[in-house]
Amino acid sequence: MMSEETCSHDCSACGEVCPSRAQSPQSFLVEPNAQSKIGRVVGVVSGKGGVGKSLITALLAVELKRRGYQTGVLDADVTGPSIPKVFGVHQKAMGNELGILPVRTRTGIDIISVNLLLKDENEPVVWRGPIIANVVKQFWTDVVWKNVDFLFVDMPPGTGDVPLTVFQSVPLGGIVIVTSPQELVSMIVSKAVGMAKLMHIPILGIVENMSYLKCPHCGEEIPLFGESHTEQTARRYGLKLLGRCPLDPSVAAKCDAGDAEKIDAPWLSGAADAVERLGRD
Repeated sequence: MMSEETCSHDCSACGEVCPSRAQSPQSFLVEPNAQSKIGRVVGVVSGKGGVGKSLITALLAVELKRRGYQTGVLDADVTGPSIPKVFGVHQKAMGNELGILPVRTRTGIDIISVNLLLKDENEPVVWRGPIIANVVKQFWTDVVWKNVDFLFVDMPPGTGDVPLTVFQSVPLGGIVIVTSPQELVSMIVSKAVGMAKLMHIPILGIVENMSYLKCPHCGEEIPLFGESHTEQTARRYGLKLLGRCPLDPSVAAKCDAGDAEKIDAPWLSGAADAVERLGRD
């Protein structure tokens, strides 16, 4: 065993078994495609499904694109891919000797999703966890992300194989947690926060979706799910509440039509600001 006096504390260059090595966490980060040039990677996560995580991911990519940045979306929700649908993208991703090429949306956002690789986009993805995790990893290693300032990763809900793979394999600059107003939010957010802290991933803040419905006649904000508990939860964990997004039928209609890039979302400006600041650090 190497003595303390002669130890360089660089475990990557040492074959000795010692206490220092046991205390040093092993890095599982993998290199992106050699042709990729990526600025910051931002994960968009949720503790449970059905809270609009993919919508928030898409709209953040749209907003940062409007601010003059090149953006991309890696759809890691392999069994529930909705990113191509909200952008109205149905063509297949192509490849060459350098790797897989993402499909570009109408305004120039690069996206990759399993739906862009399947023969039939309506075909169910009935794969086991390790296979899904490897596919997501390939979206990082095999896809050519050229000159992308912000790459958003739309993660599946929960803390299973795929979120763990992304957290370990991809150099996330930060994550945005998406949740809903119900009291259940405390437990849901606590799981996402716990996993992020365990993996040493910075949390940019929380976005509350489905916060209220605005009356089309008088403009009153109606809390359909009752009193919000997100702000208290954010304070409990020392996090910022980055935005409160309404339930808006026109937003749903645009997403169904594949027109996410036509949505104006001023309620997400705080979240977009947090991402933009990340790019300056």
